[in-house]
Amino acid sequence: MTRNLDLLGFLDLPEPRKSAPRDMVSRAVAYFMPVPGPGERAAEVSRHRLFVVASLFVMAFCILGGRLIYISMLSAGQERVSARTPAQLAPNYARADIRDRNGVLLATTLATASVYANPSQIHDVDGTIARLRSLFPELEPQWLRARLTAKGQFSWIKRNITPRDQQAVNELGLPGVYFQREERRVYPHGAAFAHVLGYVDVDNAGLAGVERAFNDMLSSDPATPVVTALDMRVQYVLRDAMQWGVKEFQALGAAGTVLDVRTGEVLAMSSMPDFDPHTPGKATQLERFNRNTLGVYEMGSTFKSFTVAMALDSGKVTMEDGYDATHPLRMARFTISDSHPKARWLSIPEIFVYSSNIGTAKIFLDMGLQRQHEFLKRMGLLDPLDIELLERTPPLVPAMPWKELSGVTMSFGHGISVTPLHLARATAALINGGTLEPITFLKREGAPSGKRVVSEQTSEHMRDLLRRVVEKGTGWRANLAGYRVGGKTGTAEKAVAGGYDRKAMMSSFIAAFPMDDPQYLVLVMLDEPKGTEATHGYATGGATAAQVVAKVIEGVAPILEVTPVMAEAEQPPVEQ
Repeated sequence: MTRNLDLLGFLDLPEPRKSAPRDMVSRAVAYFMPVPGPGERAAEVSRHRLFVVASLFVMAFCILGGRLIYISMLSAGQERVSARTPAQLAPNYARADIRDRNGVLLATTLATASVYANPSQIHDVDGTIARLRSLFPELEPQWLRARLTAKGQFSWIKRNITPRDQQAVNELGLPGVYFQREERRVYPHGAAFAHVLGYVDVDNAGLAGVERAFNDMLSSDPATPVVTALDMRVQYVLRDAMQWGVKEFQALGAAGTVLDVRTGEVLAMSSMPDFDPHTPGKATQLERFNRNTLGVYEMGSTFKSFTVAMALDSGKVTMEDGYDATHPLRMARFTISDSHPKARWLSIPEIFVYSSNIGTAKIFLDMGLQRQHEFLKRMGLLDPLDIELLERTPPLVPAMPWKELSGVTMSFGHGISVTPLHLARATAALINGGTLEPITFLKREGAPSGKRVVSEQTSEHMRDLLRRVVEKGTGWRANLAGYRVGGKTGTAEKAVAGGYDRKAMMSSFIAAFPMDDPQYLVLVMLDEPKGTEATHGYATGGATAAQVVAKVIEGVAPILEVTPVMAEAEQPPVEQ
């Protein structure tokens, strides 16, 4: 027994130390455990090896599981990047609808998809470029390469694609190419409202028209639509008539407006040429140009309304007065004459009906420069339009102090340039009882808030005079039976460097109906129209624009519930 214990080394165990109780326990355990034999040691080694192998498998499993978790998180991160990055570019995609005064949808926002790339995940750049360009050939290779090799994890490739294109891109199965849900502005009526509604950029921020003017309102409360003063039905009638006029008279362009003379609401507005608001970048600068608010033009004889109204409102001239128009009027080195001279004394109504430059100039000479300046200022013809649209141009007027010759030419619409909407607003004030109403593109709530600019009696006289122009004067082509149309023609040679181009004219006609109680005003201007066989070669406002206005009134009167009151006979033409 002693020998066996000796062999185990038990007798050689050192005396236990208080500082090392664990050593004593270990020696005791070793004493009572039997010494393993060769088979047991082999089994122990096998167990250790199995443990090591199992541990390796567990470690491998953990590594693979961790990698899968990482990839999942990275993918989720990519989705977060795709959702976050556009938000940084455009903090608020949501945008309210735009509707017409009757609730018809004019602009809305629809969900769409955009293509973006994670350059860090694209390994075959050339192959990716080739496949993307097979679907989008408009993408330039160099531009696309720069996007696919850019630093970072986000790079736009194609914004706002169609569902069909999205499916095609998806079928390509390109690594590193993803889709981002976005919202796109849609205009159901296409180009019909292009200039008045305007358009937005790729991030749905308003860049023109109503979209730009009410951008904050549209983006701050997406649930509440912006209700405009526009009437979809009237807009289509106006645009169709203008398209006919441009084609019929081979005009370079046109401008047109329909206005409620009592409230100042713009029911329709169109400018030609127009464009597709979904792709404004493809439109030319001329196509995006709104002639109604941005263009300033000499409006010709339509300005005679203001000269006559000024005289009548002053009390110094009455409807029974007249002026000698027998001979042309000479001032300095200039001669003022009439297109169709009567060569006699003309009454105030005759001066207006026959559109006499001589008679109008003499009315001004009796009124004087100061009164003319004060009156045009009062009518809003010397200041920028106070409208919601930001696309507006101030009038071009002679430098102060005005000279008498400038006053003479301005009396019949030359030497002063205004926008067509300036003319429409001021003319509405002459016939609606004498109040200048603020122009608005929103549906007006409450009573009008205009200011009086002429007396009710002067307004009544102007309604009478404008009606006479259509009954038996230069606007006879707009004399629609039953609607008691009144209006004024305007023809002005286009200003060029050093003078005027006698072969290039701006022809216009401004009218209202019914003249016994005016409700609506229509203005159409044609840029360089050409005379036809039907107009005997004349390209004047009475020969061209008046026909377009007649088509507009004929189309919108039933829509606006204006009932014809009686049949009226046409009068023989008087060209101007």
